[in-house]
Amino acid sequence: MTDNEVEIMDDKKIEELSEIARQSRVWIIKSLTESKSGHPGGSLSSCDILTYLYFHAMNVDPQNPHDPDRDRLILSKGHCAPALYTSLALKGFFPKEDLLSLRKLGSKLQGHPDARKVPGVDASTGSLGQGLSIANGIALAGKLDGKDYTVYSIIGDGETEEGQIWEAAMTAVHYQLDNVIAFLDYNHLQIDGRIEDVKSNGNFANRFKSFGWHVIEIDGHDLHAIDEAVRAAKREKEAPTMIIAHTIKGKGVKFMEGIADWHGKAPSKDQALEAIQLLGEKWEGN
Repeated sequence: MTDNEVEIMDDKKIEELSEIARQSRVWIIKSLTESKSGHPGGSLSSCDILTYLYFHAMNVDPQNPHDPDRDRLILSKGHCAPALYTSLALKGFFPKEDLLSLRKLGSKLQGHPDARKVPGVDASTGSLGQGLSIANGIALAGKLDGKDYTVYSIIGDGETEEGQIWEAAMTAVHYQLDNVIAFLDYNHLQIDGRIEDVKSNGNFANRFKSFGWHVIEIDGHDLHAIDEAVRAAKREKEAPTMIIAHTIKGKGVKFMEGIADWHGKAPSKDQALEAIQLLGEKWEGN
């Protein structure tokens, strides 16, 4: 196995990652409750993807966050920073307790990721549509420098309404950026409702294929499926890969699941206690 390949997971590893994803969801609820603002729905839907990447697929070292040979993760849907922060904290980039400072005055954990302040954050994001372009630039630099790192990006389904996504889609194919592996967090909901009602993009798989991407569709909460997709993407040497991950907004918290209203609203204390109980823990809060 070369350095750029991903080891096949066994059942023990799946169990380990499932527990990390559960913990990540608990910390997301805690941090959003403490901040009294933020975006739970899309953060919860992307947990399994982020957990898989940081705890299995990606070559990253919390002790050397600026390693030039590391893999990169660009969270294009930057408003879902709570999910990224929890993965970084659980990985050891900074103390878990810092998660409770989310969005507070003086905290490094802003509402959108700031690469200048947060160890492990590879790009400051938040203005929707820009992350895939950033991923392309880093991937192209890697090719020019003779590096074999992989650049992962997570984009939102509503985010595809931004024209820059499609400019980036063309660019990645033009430069044959096979070192770009993007995930579309396809939870079907954005702040104003179902994406099909707000501005439908039709069949995402066909659309990205028409641009020349290698496309894989999966259940974005199935760790086996995520693993198989990433390993297949690593074998693709002619084009970038788009993994269309079918997910559930608010995944893991029943009263949030599939509800657009939870796009950008923090839970109350009582709702948080219920949510964390649904996730298998108890929390008294601060």
